[in-house]
Amino acid sequence: MSNRSHRLYIGLTTDLVNRVREHKEHSYPNGFTARYNFDRLVDFEVVRSHREATKRERYLKGLLRAKKVAMIQKDNPKWRDLSVQFDDLLMAR
Repeated sequence: MSNRSHRLYIGLTTDLVNRVREHKEHSYPNGFTARYNFDRLVDFEVVRSHREATKRERYLKGLLRAKKVAMIQKDNPKWRDLSVQFDDLLMAR
């Protein structure tokens, strides 16, 4: 997730659509993502298991910011909100 100033937040979820909705609606108003208005899904990965997801999350969090930015810009150079692709799913919940 990112915000207008391209700050980054890396997280793990089993329900991406719901989690993005929670970020956009600031479901946890005292949380880090609400405080810094993380409302844009700029990248995501799908993995086969929770164990693999946890391992990948730790790896990504350990990278330098420049490497994280390069990964995002490779596939999403304009930092577009990828969640607009599933807005219909968000509205249905």
